[in-house]
Amino acid sequence: MTDPQLKETVLRVLRQIAPEADPAALLPEENIREALDLDSYDFLQFLIAISEETGVEIPEADYQKTFTLAGLFNYLSAALSKKPF
Repeated sequence: MTDPQLKETVLRVLRQIAPEADPAALLPEENIREALDLDSYDFLQFLIAISEETGVEIPEADYQKTFTLAGLFNYLSAALSKKPF
């Protein structure tokens, strides 16, 4: 998955979780939950959907690495680069 595909996937899933929000307006270092007013259940659903879409497991111990778009992209990019073809 390329970086543009990854970005589109993340934004698409965010739009599904928070249809009234504009995820494209999020700043890279902005807290996703706070900016989109997501409760913990919605954020968990978001991470589950991202895992399903990308094939990257995000263990609970790593959730804090995914609180911002930059952190999430870095986490997913690193995990995807380690996946065998």
